[in-house]
Amino acid sequence: MGIAKKIENALSRSSWIRKMFEEGARLKAIHGDENVFDFTLGNPNLPPPPQFKAALLETVQNLGPCSHGYMPNPGYPFTRKAIADQVAAERGVEIDAGHIVITVGAAGALNVALKTLLNPGEEVIVPTPYFVEYGFYVDNHGGVLKTAPTRSDFTLDIDAIEKMLSEKTRVVLINFPNNPTGQVYSQESVDALGRLLKEKSERFGSPIYLVSDEPYRKLVYDGIVPADIFKSYDESIIVTSYSKDISIPGERLGYGALNPRAGEKKQLMDGMIFANRTLGFVNAPALMQRVVCAIQGESADMSAYARKRDLICGGLADAGYEFMMPRGTFYVFPKTPIPDDVAFVNALQEELILAVPGSGFGGPGHFRIAFCVDDDTIVNAIPGFKKVMDKMKG
Repeated sequence: MGIAKKIENALSRSSWIRKMFEEGARLKAIHGDENVFDFTLGNPNLPPPPQFKAALLETVQNLGPCSHGYMPNPGYPFTRKAIADQVAAERGVEIDAGHIVITVGAAGALNVALKTLLNPGEEVIVPTPYFVEYGFYVDNHGGVLKTAPTRSDFTLDIDAIEKMLSEKTRVVLINFPNNPTGQVYSQESVDALGRLLKEKSERFGSPIYLVSDEPYRKLVYDGIVPADIFKSYDESIIVTSYSKDISIPGERLGYGALNPRAGEKKQLMDGMIFANRTLGFVNAPALMQRVVCAIQGESADMSAYARKRDLICGGLADAGYEFMMPRGTFYVFPKTPIPDDVAFVNALQEELILAVPGSGFGGPGHFRIAFCVDDDTIVNAIPGFKKVMDKMKG
């Protein structure tokens, strides 16, 4: 017998992503990396802030006995306190180390939260488009993913979410600034969602939890301030990471923060700490916990992404593409000029441009561009984008 049927089925559903990556590798081998314009991966291309290197060197030079050993499962107490203090300062909420669990990235935090909250068969509602891995994360813990459409500008459609809510709903999972659309939800819309979940929780007799995935929170443009779910709804959990704001995705460090006003907060935190251990994470990387403790509040130079956003969006607009100007993240999610977004992405590959079909994110008729690339990659790809658009229109 080969691999588990469940994994075999999962591989078949995600095979188009593997095929795209494999095609990219093939094209680069033929034409050279510099001649292939790869916009597929959301991999930050900015260096970490200088404070990161300084803190890393100081940490390494001053390591004591057992510095690489296990620590309490939710993380070092001093790092949890530093994170809680930063969250309190940024959000104006009274939160302490007891509401923080340090995890292996935002993905780890999200799996910890879902493991803690879900009973088999319970539902998680996600607005579309959504990060492609959510379905697998929900399935990891016996849940069922349900999707609710957003409005034409990818803002929350509260009425659509309300239609999806039922006694089986355990979690509403939102992600903003959003991957893949770049949309940022307003405080008013998240407040409306909070009122809806409070009403439905009371009606159904059990809490519906609001979980917000926020690794791009500091990557916003034009002075926009993202909503704060802690202000909107008590039964809420934030999951996030340091991958994007200080450009260390490979170091795999994030955290989950529980709203201090949550009803069963001790039981919830005990569950998340237990899940952090039994999912096999045990604890997050010790060295990185020490480093980020010293640089709370720092971030990479996000103005570079604003420049890249303007470069790609200006070129796409001149080429005739329709899109919402991203308000955050390093993604833009244009409409495809033909209904078949996979066919359109294949046409881009003929011009050595690699992008991701929107159907993989539950957003057919669009494609995702990750513009966290060199400026030259953006500038040199624009003629190819225009050529494909002209061909499709003709």
